[in-house]
Amino acid sequence: MADKSFNAFEMAQAQFDRVAGLLDLDEATRQLLRYNLREYHVSIPVRMDDGSHKVFRGFRVQHNDARGPAKGGIRFHPMETIDTVRALAMWMTWKCAVVDIPLGGGKGGVICDPHHLSMREQEQVCRGWVRQLSKNMGPLTDVPAPDVMTSAQHMLWMLDEFETIRGEKLPGFITGKPVGMGGSLGRTEATGFGVVFTIREALKELNIPPSETTASVQGFGNVAQYAIDLYQQIWGKVVCVSCWDQTDQTSYSFRKKNGIDLAELRGITDRFGGIDKAKAKELGYEILPGEAWLEQDVDILIPAALENQITAANVKKIGDRVKIIAEGANGPTSPEADAAIAKRKIFMIPDLLANAGGVTCSYFEQVQCNMNYFWEKDEVLGKLDVKMTSAFAAVSELAKKRGIYMRDAAYVIAVGRVARACKDRGWV
Repeated sequence: MADKSFNAFEMAQAQFDRVAGLLDLDEATRQLLRYNLREYHVSIPVRMDDGSHKVFRGFRVQHNDARGPAKGGIRFHPMETIDTVRALAMWMTWKCAVVDIPLGGGKGGVICDPHHLSMREQEQVCRGWVRQLSKNMGPLTDVPAPDVMTSAQHMLWMLDEFETIRGEKLPGFITGKPVGMGGSLGRTEATGFGVVFTIREALKELNIPPSETTASVQGFGNVAQYAIDLYQQIWGKVVCVSCWDQTDQTSYSFRKKNGIDLAELRGITDRFGGIDKAKAKELGYEILPGEAWLEQDVDILIPAALENQITAANVKKIGDRVKIIAEGANGPTSPEADAAIAKRKIFMIPDLLANAGGVTCSYFEQVQCNMNYFWEKDEVLGKLDVKMTSAFAAVSELAKKRGIYMRDAAYVIAVGRVARACKDRGWV
C-alpha cells in the first residue's frame, strides 16, 4: 500500500483476465467476475479523547456471493485505498472457492493508524463502521473478520454494536472473536498453520525432508509467527524475519544464521508485530535492511506481510537456493515478478491457497456460532489440515496434468467454481 504507483485491483484483474482466457469464459461472465457486485464508502465521525472531532473514511466491498455469504476481513491502515479493498475482496472470492467452502468474497477497511489512537478511539471507529454498514452485513449476507491491525477485541466491539442495532444475539455475524465470546479455538493459529500445511505437502512432492530446510519470513505479525511456530515443529529452521518499525517508519530484517528463537523474539515484539531493534541486537541478531529477508540463502521464502512485496525491481535478489515460495500475505508478488519466478521453476504456493487457512477456520467459527456448539482445538486444526491438504492436492494435480504454473492451476479451479455457480443461478 505504500507504493502509490501500484494498484492492487489492476493486478487482481490482470490475474483474472489471464485465467478467464485459460477457461475460455464468455464475455458476460468475464464482466461479472472482473468487477465487484457492490461496494460501500462510508464516513465515520469520532469524538477524540481531546474533545475534537475527526472523520475517518471506511469501505466495504462485496465481490461475489454466488457460492454463499461474502466473507473477508477488515483492516485498519493509514494508507488504505478502495482499490486495495476491491482487490482483496476479489482474492477472497477465489480463496473461498479454491478450498471449497460455501462463501463468497468481501473485504473492508478504514483509513486510520491504530498506533496513534487510544483504545477508546479505536472502539468508536469500530462501532461507527458497523453503524454505517449494519443494513448491508449479517451472518447470512456478509461476515467480517480481523485483518491488518485489527484484533479479536475490535471484532467483539463490532459484534456488540451489530447486536445492539439488531436487538438480538447474532454471534455468527463476525469471526475472529475472543474464545469464550463465540470465537473458535485454533483461529489464531489458522492462517500461519495453513501456510505450513501447504509447505509440508510441497516438500513431500519435492522429496525434501523439512528438517533439511531453512526459511526466511517477511513480517512478524500473527500469520508469520504461527507459520514459524509450526514450521519449527516439523523441524525446519527460520534464519531471518523482517518487520515494520513504527518509530523509523521503515522495515528491518533480523537474522540469526543458526536459527531464530521464536519465544525470545515474541518477548520483545509489540502488539503490531514490531520487534525492538536494541533488544534484538543484545540477543545476538544482525539488524539488516528491510528487503534483506528476500536475499537469504534459504530453501523457502514466506512473504507474510503486505501486497506487492516481490516485484520486478527486487525479484532478481531471490537466492539461487530457494525452492519454494509460500505466500502468507495477499498479493505479495507482482505479475512481472511472478513470471520471473515461474521461469526459474521455483515451486510457488499462491496466496489464495497458501493463506486460505484463516478463512477456512473463520468458516468453522461461523458454523460453530450458528449451531451454538464448539469444537476442541485439535478437532478444529485437524479439520483445517484436511481442508488445506485436499485443496493443495487438487491444485497440484491440475498443475501437473495441464503443465501449468501452480498459481494458474489454483485460479482455474477457483474461478471455474465461481463461474459455474453464477451460471447455475442464471446470472449469466
